Parts: sequence; C-alpha cells; structure tokens
Amino acid sequence: MDETLRTLADRAAITDLLHRYARAVDERDWDLFADCFTDNAAIDYTAVGGIQGDLGTIRSWLADVLRHFRLIQHIITNVEIELAGDTATCRSYLLNPMGIAGENGVLTVFLDSAIYRDRLVRTERGWRIASRTIEPTFSTRHHSLLLRTVSPQVS
Repeated sequence: MDETLRTLADRAAITDLLHRYARAVDERDWDLFADCFTDNAAIDYTAVGGIQGDLGTIRSWLADVLRHFRLIQHIITNVEIELAGDTATCRSYLLNPMGIAGENGVLTVFLDSAIYRDRLVRTERGWRIASRTIEPTFSTRHHSLLLRTVSPQVS
C-alpha cells in the first residue's frame, strides 16, 4: 500500500477505535471496551476523580461507577493523530453528558469536558490504545449527589 493511503487508513482506523471506545462505555459493553486496549494498557482517570490502573481494574471500576447513571454519552471530537510507523499518539476532545436520578427521581444532568491523551500501537487485531490519560477542561458537575457517585472520596 502506498504511504499516503496507509496514513489515511491508519488515521481512519484510529478514529474508528476511539468511536468504538465511546460506544462501548455508553452501551456498557465491557468486552468491547477491553478490546479497544492492549492487554497491558495503562489507564489513568485520576485527573477527573477516577482511578489509575490496568485494563482489568479500570474495566471493573467503570462497570461499578457507571451503573449509577441513567444517561451517559461520550462524544469524541477534534482527533489529532501523530503516526510513527506501528505506534501513534493521539489527542482528542471528550464531551460527556451524564445524568443521575436524584432523591426525588428527577434526572439531574451535567456535562464534563476533557482531553484524552493516548498512545496507540498497531497489533495483530489492529490499532489499540496502549495508554490513556485524561485532562479535564470543564464540568457542570456541582450537585453533591453527583460528586459522591463519581468521586466517592468527595463528601
């Protein structure tokens, strides 16, 4: 394959991977979620009140935390990819509306925004995320119930 076509194909494959990740989390499809990463991926969500760990730890934590939310939608945009052979780095924006039922059953909705910083590798299964960190940009998360659910250490 010529270099230009390979570059375009790699960029498309990485963008598709980011979109699969978003769908996996939103649909709570933890097998699809795991398939977006390398087996030894390092994931760090601490900057947004989450945890840091390996794929299994993060998968279990997300499954537990996200069960509290009635609404989740991960929107990944502004994807910037730097290719270097079989590795790549990627910076992308995240817009993440989420909603949780309050004590009276009314849905409380908030919006988080962040930047994902990923290191990716080409594997036999295609491109996979080898490491991911997140940097918050803004949040409308101000309700104490939301803070306790997303970040249990906050009271």
